[in-house]
Amino acid sequence: MRLNRFGIRARITGGSLVIAVLMSVAAGFIIHGQLVRIDYDGEVSVLRSITAPYKAALTDDPTAELDAPGGDQEAAVVNPEGVVVVDTLQRHLRPRLKELISHDTDTRTVVSGGVHYLVSVTHVVTPQGVWSIVAARNSDVQGALLQSVTVLLIVTLAIVNLGFGVGSWFIGTAALRPVNRLRRSAGELAARPDGELLPVGPADDEISELARTLNRLISELRASADRERQIVSDASHELRTPLAILQTKLELAQSQAGTLEQMRTEVASAQQTLQRLSALATSLLELSRIDAQSARGSATVDELSAELADAADRGRLRVGSGEVVIDFSVDLPPTTHSVAVSPHDFGRICDNLVTNALAARPESGRIELAMRAQPEGVLLTVDDEAGGMDEDFVPHAFDRFARDAVRTSDATGAGLGLAIVSAIVSVAGGSVALVNRPGVGLRVEIALPFTTA
Repeated sequence: MRLNRFGIRARITGGSLVIAVLMSVAAGFIIHGQLVRIDYDGEVSVLRSITAPYKAALTDDPTAELDAPGGDQEAAVVNPEGVVVVDTLQRHLRPRLKELISHDTDTRTVVSGGVHYLVSVTHVVTPQGVWSIVAARNSDVQGALLQSVTVLLIVTLAIVNLGFGVGSWFIGTAALRPVNRLRRSAGELAARPDGELLPVGPADDEISELARTLNRLISELRASADRERQIVSDASHELRTPLAILQTKLELAQSQAGTLEQMRTEVASAQQTLQRLSALATSLLELSRIDAQSARGSATVDELSAELADAADRGRLRVGSGEVVIDFSVDLPPTTHSVAVSPHDFGRICDNLVTNALAARPESGRIELAMRAQPEGVLLTVDDEAGGMDEDFVPHAFDRFARDAVRTSDATGAGLGLAIVSAIVSVAGGSVALVNRPGVGLRVEIALPFTTA
């Protein structure tokens, strides 16, 4: 039988009932054993109480006359000559009297005439010889009483187990009621997705913790879905404009270009639009890769230093013979620590920041890349002299497809450079901040923590 076919409440009730039954059976055996022992000890005590007066009388004066025991007590006394002096035994035991006194002193069960007797035999040594005292009790009467008590015990334990099972069922129902509420609320949220969350009960228990965990998951999924919709919307808008321009350029080249030179001009303009589309597609793919990245990268401090130098060289190649100065500095002590970013992604961070700085001041100025040590990681800073950002744009600088009209002097950017930087830093467990100096320049500070072993 597969337990997963049953509900949680049934499994809780069934498991509790099985445990209760096993405990009841064990308790029943223990109690029954104790009752049997108590009954046996009581019967033995009665037999001793019957034997004790005769034993005392024979010890004091063996010639004294012995009286029959009172009540329904069964006893027999045999003198050394084998004469029965006292005899109140049942008729079933009298023929076996000689057999009984032939044994040593003991207490045992004897069956005679279909009746069970508990018999005690005591021998008393006197100057005249050995006297034998036999005491007996009909154990069938006590056995019937013990059987009745046993039946009552079984019925009582069965009723207790039944009540325990019913109680477990109601307790399971009460315990699972918050889960049922969560299930209904989840079904309502699935049918009507809005800003609501699952209800959290007043008790600070596992169910409430489950509801809070699910609410965090729902919030993250909603935020992810919102970001996805926003990306699709922004990407559609960003792609539509250059595609329309490209189509217009090609139509003009086809219909209005009268000379080869005009055709070349239109085609060159179309190529620029294609370059923007290619850059936009590359940036979108990069963001998608970063968002889907499940494992962090890894790079040593030496690899970061080498990548920083390469990024500065790539920036200088883009400047060519212009008046923009790109320089870098590294102030890091020797260490074996690593950070959770790959050399490729670190290079992408540096390239994007340099590209943004060049877009703000393409003709002249200075761009300084620096990396220095922190107590628990490294700090990368990129300074430029491009006049800073619009203060109203700073809170939105890392949004996707956000562009500062004042700082960006060309129309080729897609507004994804800082968004990619922020995404890479977030995956690495770091932080990024902007130090805006209006009229002077902009500093980007990126803190990357060391990875723990």
